[in-house]
Amino acid sequence: MIGHFTHPQKPEQTVAVQFNAPIDISMPLRAGDQNANCFWAPAVQIEPVRSGNFIGDTTKGGLVNFKNVSLNPHGNGTHTECVGHIATQPYYLPQCLTNYLFFAELATVYPTLQTNGDRIITLDTLAAVLNPDETNNLLPALVLRTMPNPTTKLTQNYSGTNPPYIHHQAVSWLVSKGVQHLLIDLPSVDREQDEGLLLAHKAFWQYPHGPIRTQCTITELIYVPNQIKDGQYLLQFQITSLELDASPSKPVLYALA
Repeated sequence: MIGHFTHPQKPEQTVAVQFNAPIDISMPLRAGDQNANCFWAPAVQIEPVRSGNFIGDTTKGGLVNFKNVSLNPHGNGTHTECVGHIATQPYYLPQCLTNYLFFAELATVYPTLQTNGDRIITLDTLAAVLNPDETNNLLPALVLRTMPNPTTKLTQNYSGTNPPYIHHQAVSWLVSKGVQHLLIDLPSVDREQDEGLLLAHKAFWQYPHGPIRTQCTITELIYVPNQIKDGQYLLQFQITSLELDASPSKPVLYALA
């Protein structure tokens, strides 16, 4: 199925979108510790409901599968978050993310090794790989794939490893270029242990000094396979309706024809 859309950077141009070939860039979630995990979150648990003679597991004699799921959206796999993640006010993702289709740029970046051992995505790196249009803006969504990009990211336990992150000045630059939705294959846009500064998160949402970007989101722990080419796509967000600051999510890319 092919859809046609007006390109946001070229209003006079219509682009075709290949909806029959979705590219899922979320991580699978399963019970146990074979998932991406960060910030010392408990492992995902999936257990059948038991009540009297009833068991919600057909492999154990139950008539249906009927299971409880326990997970931490921020610590277990792909998730999308809103400003409620850091705000003292109650912002919930379903009220912040009300549109689900955005044109997106997929870019591959190499974090820069610092003298203290940190690996940081810098402003210089982003400015070198991203090309603002004639109005000096980027597409509303940016998907960052970091290198190296092994499939072990799908089951990596990041806790205590000081993973790469984005410099807050780079995030401020993205905001100035019109990026509303930032997706990354790392546990956080901020340093794992940063003494609570949360500089990149605060820069992205312009919190608390504002104007607070309540309609903007950060998605972490995506995975973009190496065979997917850098370039422009249509991005679709799929989230739950849980009234939380974050939700497990399935971001999907569609190639432009």
